[in-house]
Parts: sequence; C-alpha cells; structure tokens
Amino acid sequence: MMRFKIDENLHEDVAEMLREHGHDAETVFDEGLRGRPDPEIADAARRDGRALVTLDLDFGNIREYSPEHYPGLIVLRVVNQGRRHVLHVMEQVLAVLDRVSLVGHLWVVSEGGIRVRPGRATEAH
Repeated sequence: MMRFKIDENLHEDVAEMLREHGHDAETVFDEGLRGRPDPEIADAARRDGRALVTLDLDFGNIREYSPEHYPGLIVLRVVNQGRRHVLHVMEQVLAVLDRVSLVGHLWVVSEGGIRVRPGRATEAH
C-alpha cells in the first residue's frame, strides 16, 4: 500500500481509483490546500509521506522539486486531460507500482508510457 496526495488539477476519481486498489489517497481539496502555491503542496506531500500525483508540469522540474526529497512525484503529461482519459493513463501507473520504485523518483507518465527519473541521491546506487 502506498500513500498519495492528489493535486487539485485532477478529478476526485483518481483518488478513488487508487483507493480501490488498496492505496491511501487524499486530495488537496480534502486537506484544505486548494489554491495554495506549488511549494506548499509539495511540502504537505513530503510532510505527510505521500507521493504527489499531478498534471502540473512544474513538478517535473527536478531543480525545484528534487525527487530524492519526496515519497514520489508522478507528473501526468497527457494531451487529453479529461477525466476518463486520465483514469485510463493512471492504469499504467497501477500496473507498475509494485514493480518499480516510486520513492525518491519522478515518474513522468504519458500515453506512451512511464519515464522514471531518480533523484540525485538515488542515482549513485
């Protein structure tokens, strides 16, 4: 079981999908963080031990959000940000969660697959 924080730019159904697969998922809305700046969202995810799932490409900037400082960052880089399409893309994430490390890594997920980028501290291993 993993713990996730779902950003406000994603539908509640993403959290529900993760819960249905046995994960602990909370939304930014649940925690009263709606409209807060990205660094606050990132800090809340880190403090709570939750991997952040977002459509916000800014979280893919490893200089600003270095993956080794987080329980995981998942940036959905999709052409179609509609609810049904995003849920379809999230199926890729669910398919590999138990096989590929998320902790300390940035996953950039698109229709074509998942790119995994380790944080600087995990690159030496």
